[in-house]
Amino acid sequence: MSTFRPENSEELQKIVQSESSLIIRSGGTKTALSAPPDDASILDMSQIRGMIEYEPGEYTFTAYAATPLSEIIAALAEHGQYLPFDPILVEQGATLGGTVAANTSGSGRYRYGGVRDFILGIRFVDGQANFVRSGGKVVKNAAGFDLSKFMVGSLGHYGALVEMSFKVFPQPGIYQTLAVSYVDTQPALKAIFALSTSHLEMDALDLEVADNFRLLIRVGGLDNTLAGRIASLKTFLQEKAPYLDEETLTASDDKQCWRDINHFAGCSDAETIVKVPISARQMPELDKQLVGIGAKRHYIAAANLVWVAVDNYSSLETVLFKNNLAGLRIKGQFGQPIIGKHSGETIYQRMKQALDPSHSFLSKHAQK
Repeated sequence: MSTFRPENSEELQKIVQSESSLIIRSGGTKTALSAPPDDASILDMSQIRGMIEYEPGEYTFTAYAATPLSEIIAALAEHGQYLPFDPILVEQGATLGGTVAANTSGSGRYRYGGVRDFILGIRFVDGQANFVRSGGKVVKNAAGFDLSKFMVGSLGHYGALVEMSFKVFPQPGIYQTLAVSYVDTQPALKAIFALSTSHLEMDALDLEVADNFRLLIRVGGLDNTLAGRIASLKTFLQEKAPYLDEETLTASDDKQCWRDINHFAGCSDAETIVKVPISARQMPELDKQLVGIGAKRHYIAAANLVWVAVDNYSSLETVLFKNNLAGLRIKGQFGQPIIGKHSGETIYQRMKQALDPSHSFLSKHAQK
């Protein structure tokens, strides 16, 4: 097994010209996606990093793909700005490119959307060693097929991301979280439906499953407004979906709560962690089946996505097939990244033929 570590775009281009069966790695935080099989070589992008351009007044920045998210978040925070899609695994070393390639937004995607909603432009090297640019560095600067958004969730199958541009938002001054508990899925789901269709503004709406069903409602803004907003949430839920008990997390407790969620604090290294997009209406029946295989689960974005942790992912794959769902393995042993019922094979083959006809980049087919 070989490791190639380019220090600039030109070296990257030469490696792609001369090598095959490459798997891209940078931060290595998504272990199920970044540890290669024996017959593949590692394309380590970690040296191509750093902020290229940041315009606080325009709320945009451009950075190299291997730039750690922690560095980007720190630079944005100096100007009171942030990434609203709330990327995961930041403290473990997740990079901007890995977040785009795996499409891993956190709980904050509920209000403002995910990675795809904030990316403006990209530059990457395709399987034929061509530099490809799509989109731009400002919000209104794109024409034709939007490869920038297509590459979100591409898993490195079509090319190596080199740099990308994003828009950002002003960061709320402070957060608080209202945590309310329910005895089972039905009243919890009723509360989620009521909240998500209400006029109330929330930054995140998660359902944490442990001994009971704990609904986490996060709000951000000015310090002198949050108490009233939390009170409004309580009154609303008491009328629409009465809860068992409540707790308000302020300041440091709120921060620690969401840090633990976005870093899978309750999961062990031995477990496989899978991202499963669902619809909220699928949640009750799916949750019963996940209980049946002993899975841990945490629902985010108003129960439209669930993070599942299991000891043996084959049992989860059976559940996903049964429910016509697909999941992306994020943590765990390397292997087939997408499990369950996967669609989109036609567009995958067409884009693979256009961007990487010689299969320089390890594809999902080579991982079987």
